[in-house]
Amino acid sequence: MAKQGKGSLGLNRKQSIEFFKKNKNKKGIVQTSSGLQYLIREKAVGEKPTLADSVTINQRITLIDGTILADSYSKDDADTFPLSEAIQGLKEGICLMSVGEKYRFFVPPELAWGKKGSKNKIPPYATLIFDIKLEKIV
Repeated sequence: MAKQGKGSLGLNRKQSIEFFKKNKNKKGIVQTSSGLQYLIREKAVGEKPTLADSVTINQRITLIDGTILADSYSKDDADTFPLSEAIQGLKEGICLMSVGEKYRFFVPPELAWGKKGSKNKIPPYATLIFDIKLEKIV
């Protein structure tokens, strides 16, 4: 990913704000008090994780322009990690899920990597979209 100039930071932030304003009015979108937005794609009934748990998920992470950052579905290689180590948006979101459910999370920059971005892969003020299936609570 190309280096971001100072003008890009403002543009990324503006695009993020506009995205969330429009997205919250789409059918099925729920917005939490923190600003996290989500869509339940596949419902299930079962146990929900807490921040003390580790979880196994399949996930596809994209930017709002469709750029794929990670995709465990395509590798058939689920990710397992302590939920307490996830970004704030996923800590909040995954705790809403039951095992077997699929959600799409729209994570604002403030609940992800914010103005810093991450390792030239995630630009500053990036909105992230996570398609997640909660496979199990470890």
